[in-house]
Amino acid sequence: MMDPSQSKKSGPLSGMRIIDLTSVVMGPYCTQILCDLGAEVIKIENADGDPTRHLGPTRRPLQSGMFININRGKKSVVIDLKQEEGRALCLRLMTTADAVVHSMRPAAIKRLGLTYEDVRQHNPEVIYANLYGFGRKGRYANLPAYDDTIQAVSGMSMLQSHMVGEPQYTATVIGDKLCGVAGAYAIMAAMIFRLQSGKGQEVEIPMFETMASFLLVEHMSGAVFNPPLGPPMYERVILPDRKPFKTQTGYLAVIIHNDKQWRNFTKALNRDDLANDERFRTQSGRSKNTRAFYEITSALFLEKTAEEWKDLLEKAEVPVAELNSLEDLFSDPHMEDVGFFREVDDHPDGPVRLPVFPITFSESPATFNAIAPELGQHTRELLDELKINNEEITALSQKNIIQFGHLNAAE
Repeated sequence: MMDPSQSKKSGPLSGMRIIDLTSVVMGPYCTQILCDLGAEVIKIENADGDPTRHLGPTRRPLQSGMFININRGKKSVVIDLKQEEGRALCLRLMTTADAVVHSMRPAAIKRLGLTYEDVRQHNPEVIYANLYGFGRKGRYANLPAYDDTIQAVSGMSMLQSHMVGEPQYTATVIGDKLCGVAGAYAIMAAMIFRLQSGKGQEVEIPMFETMASFLLVEHMSGAVFNPPLGPPMYERVILPDRKPFKTQTGYLAVIIHNDKQWRNFTKALNRDDLANDERFRTQSGRSKNTRAFYEITSALFLEKTAEEWKDLLEKAEVPVAELNSLEDLFSDPHMEDVGFFREVDDHPDGPVRLPVFPITFSESPATFNAIAPELGQHTRELLDELKINNEEITALSQKNIIQFGHLNAAE
């Protein structure tokens, strides 16, 4: 299944082929990680294309900024999976794959005849990843799910209410992105198992369960014990006062976490009274008196400017940071030092700038390809690889089973 044509791609997954039947954010983010790590990702789309092609600003039709950012370096093949010939064509492609990834509900993928059982009849060693809202053994299995849905049912929206007074969604699609990352590491774990055993397998990445596990990392707290010693809640992170500290000239993020930082903080302020206050002297004490701790420190930060506090706290080795907006990231000096954004002037969509893969490898650096595929751009290429002749291709095209991008129109 190793693809010689991909051997020039760098990254630890170079030579691996992924058939990607996902759309929107969760699945494409998962496969973008795999693509950046060197895998060849073949994106199967319908005639309308991934919905993110239509979302947000764009210089060319179907090439939005969001779509480009999470589909860079992939190949696009348009196949109508609802037609039997389209399904058969997709299965032929899947025989060449190391992994297949989809983000449809169990009933939907079953209707298409593209379940794990269907695919492994043609490719026994395949890794088959299901990314969807709810685990299929539960009663919610066939319910639709979006990021807002998962934030709601996982408890995240209610957690936010402790801070702002009412349930609230976060200002990012955290469920989609978290589960996309989980999907990527699950697929790679299955790849390692196959290297060790020679066996493929089916992998299930349900959003509800994954998000609940994520939230309960710190919030299990006293609920670990049976009977519980307290509610499932880590109080420090849900208090309304847990927010950037307001100073005389702006806001700062300051974390006084361990006892050394507390001693350094109080010493810098010449506040022996606070250093020796039994409520705050130890980390355990500060944890038990979090509300009082935030009330006192919040008042202190109003006594100086942000610049004065930053200078004072950096010298005291207390973690302090200015607040960036997303726009600020593009000019952040550290980001410039590490080359986080790559500018590409000769891009098909005109000059663009995109974030590179944030993790570095000393021996197998990640791939960077700034170009996202046009809809159906690689249909002809993959049909040729499968040795489908021109007569068959014409027939498939006339039946609207396949579609070509204008860069690779059928001859």
